[in-house]
Amino acid sequence: MKKFLFFLCAFLPLVAGAQTFETRYERSVNDLMKDVARRFGVKFKFDSNVDTVGKRLPYADFRIRPYSLEMTLDNICKYYDWNWWKQSGNLYKIKLYEYPRRHEQEGKMMLDYLSSLYNNKAQWEARRDSLRREVRQRLELDAFLDSCVMKTAGKPAGTKERPVILSKVRKHDGYTTQNICIELTPGQHLFGTIYASLKKGKHALIVCPDGHWPYRYRKDEQQRLGTLARMGAVCVDFDLYGWGESEKEVGAEAHHTSRAHVYQAACGYILLDWMLKNRKDIDPEHVGVMGGSGGGTHTVLLSLLDERVTASAPVVHLASHFDGGCPCESGKPVQLAAGGTCEAELAAIMAPKPMLIVSDGGDWTSSVPTLEFPYLQRIYGFYDAKDKVRNVHLPNERHDFRENKRNAVYNFFIDVFGLDRSMLDESKIEIEPDEALKSLYK
Repeated sequence: MKKFLFFLCAFLPLVAGAQTFETRYERSVNDLMKDVARRFGVKFKFDSNVDTVGKRLPYADFRIRPYSLEMTLDNICKYYDWNWWKQSGNLYKIKLYEYPRRHEQEGKMMLDYLSSLYNNKAQWEARRDSLRREVRQRLELDAFLDSCVMKTAGKPAGTKERPVILSKVRKHDGYTTQNICIELTPGQHLFGTIYASLKKGKHALIVCPDGHWPYRYRKDEQQRLGTLARMGAVCVDFDLYGWGESEKEVGAEAHHTSRAHVYQAACGYILLDWMLKNRKDIDPEHVGVMGGSGGGTHTVLLSLLDERVTASAPVVHLASHFDGGCPCESGKPVQLAAGGTCEAELAAIMAPKPMLIVSDGGDWTSSVPTLEFPYLQRIYGFYDAKDKVRNVHLPNERHDFRENKRNAVYNFFIDVFGLDRSMLDESKIEIEPDEALKSLYK
């Protein structure tokens, strides 16, 4: 009898709170969510910008699906342009709709749809060419390059006519550092640092877009680029738009604009071009791109935009259900190209060139081993090159660029560019102060 009374009490509010046809069966959202939480044995946390005060939902009880919490939440949230996200345990968070973020199941559905568009190399390459063309158009990269200063008509961006400031070369144990500053648009510059091998001869070039960690001057980035340089590469990184020295020119808020998307893409494109045209120690047959988080977004983008890239390593970035949550990653609608795409398909444009995907269990890349990596293997399979794409998955790690992730990158570029493993020793890297890595605004 007690069990029956508990069952009755648990579901009584659903019946007692039912409305009429004339009132469209409206209910208070707060009351409805309490009932849903009780029914499914879960808890809800509302984001600070989700306001439920005074909100009443029409046909409220009819939106509940007793067989599916997820469908129930979809029916409630979409009315208000909200979305739900499962957190740890039985906790669900209610947030405003985010255009670059989807549920993992939606990523699977997207990849299934995309896979249905091509069943062989010819069909894939037709799709690939359309993606390349339309992403470039939607990014408005060519219009931006045309607006750059001191560019001789008919000559590509990055030629010697572009104003460039190079600092003195600083010598370290097995490598050098040198700051580079290129004026892009009037009064706005690209700021970066070149890490170069001391070995004689031609070296692989690795362009390193930065992510949303504390500036490119941080210790782990100097360790990563310096170590790659000691092993025989030439690496170059650059400030995010509105970060570091760039913040002095345009302000921090500029980073949260669509201009940041094209500006950062142009930085990678121009740096790659300038390095190939102006340095005699670069091997044009070995050009890599490597970055983490938001830098992974721009790793994929630069690999797509410039066919001279021969190896790519996006780290803690790739997912079919997340395009990057910052305007510098998705401020321009490139994911709408060719009828709709996602980061995994854009990354696949690298096929059959070598690519490393580094993922972990603590962020959106947790799905890579079972979802995105098999998709990429299928595309590489069109070229009989499944061995050219690899995934290093670290299930117990989170969203960062720590030692295990750096080691994965080192091993990849040792394999594909023939770097010298005997020089792999991060303790040999001299961590320079922030000011030493700046060109104009010290």
